[in-house]
Amino acid sequence: MAQYELLLPKMGESVAEATIIKWTKQPGERIELDDTILEIATDKVDSEVPAPVVGTLVKQLYKEDDIVQVGAVIAIIETEGAESTSEASMPAEVPNDLPEVPLPAALTTEAASQPAQTEASESSDRFYSPLVRNIAAQENISASELDKIQGSGAEGRLTKDDLLKYISERGNAAPHLSSTTQAAPAPQTPQASSTPSPVAKSAPVAISLGGGDEVIEMDRMRKLIADHMVMSVQTSPHVTSFVEADVTNMVLWRDRVKKSFEKRENEKITFTPIFVEAVTKAIKDFPMINVSVNGTQIIKKKDINIGMAAALPSGNLIVPVIRKADQLNLVGLTKSVNDLAIRARNSKLKPDETQGGTFTITNVGSFGNIMGTPIINQPQVAILAVGVIKKKPAVLETEFGDVIAIRHMMYLSLSYDHRVVDGGLGGAFVKRVADYLENWDVNREI
Repeated sequence: MAQYELLLPKMGESVAEATIIKWTKQPGERIELDDTILEIATDKVDSEVPAPVVGTLVKQLYKEDDIVQVGAVIAIIETEGAESTSEASMPAEVPNDLPEVPLPAALTTEAASQPAQTEASESSDRFYSPLVRNIAAQENISASELDKIQGSGAEGRLTKDDLLKYISERGNAAPHLSSTTQAAPAPQTPQASSTPSPVAKSAPVAISLGGGDEVIEMDRMRKLIADHMVMSVQTSPHVTSFVEADVTNMVLWRDRVKKSFEKRENEKITFTPIFVEAVTKAIKDFPMINVSVNGTQIIKKKDINIGMAAALPSGNLIVPVIRKADQLNLVGLTKSVNDLAIRARNSKLKPDETQGGTFTITNVGSFGNIMGTPIINQPQVAILAVGVIKKKPAVLETEFGDVIAIRHMMYLSLSYDHRVVDGGLGGAFVKRVADYLENWDVNREI
């Protein structure tokens, strides 16, 4: 018999650690190939670690809720063989068979996934995750100050919550200092101010509870979503513009081709890839929608990477990204949309598939809503909500005069960052998306 050392798999260049949520296999249990051994979580999403070998779980080296560094040995599996092996000692191609852990960009800012570029954080010998380093850079916390903060993670490691608590307490203590002893605030560079400082958690509000009330603690992902939404609203002045579109031609076209398309491509064609195509065309017409803000700088993105909000079974949302969506035809978009949606629901996304989005689409119509005012997915500057398609009476202009007809109508709503997107640009963009949908060619071949 041999012992196999299971390592915490690589989860992307920017992820250095993960939290063990649940062990699905216990010591003494038989493990088959690809069986889920444990569930882990990063700052972005939950994922599963599958078994790369067949054997028996001998030992768990970490407990649930422990924070583990990528590459650390997390379990020992007894396998049939002459000598002990580990993932680190196996041929280079073997670890590549392991699926990478998904990282949902929707839940944290892109900036949070980038290593902090300050001299202070780089000069410290203590290990800090990229997220912690980035927060420290935003708050102008030096390496010496960072080293003094007590950590609650494994081996005293400083976690995000530890740092946010420290920042909150430091902020609360500031008013008690005299005006002569307060240090002058350090000047912020454009890069440091590109992402807002973490929101200090305020004291809980006193709430009266009735006898039948139930208190439910937010899960990890919901807490991240809440933090990200509050940060986005505090970062960008949100404005929303609305347009009603007659999408009758689009609906009739899909009804005509969906059966033959599914038979030929073994894929169902939904309205989502059609929306994505219309958005990419409109972005080419109005490229200043495809930007991000870095302090006082506007970063104009070369690639058009469309994020599509997908609902998870838990009720939370994740935003996988269709990279270079403008370079895909409608068949390619359909396959990408279906593939990402399925793997998102099954926690099978790769890290790169949830990062790098430059514009986001959310389908509130899937919940029967006619319109919505979505919150921008930072560091993007705009997000489009598509409402439910409903049959409604509408006035049509014909050569014989105006007539009332039953048409398929829907609302589009665009929320945008008013710092860099004015009402003229935002309104013109969402109207252009509607134009592409309204002028759909009913005879289009696919």
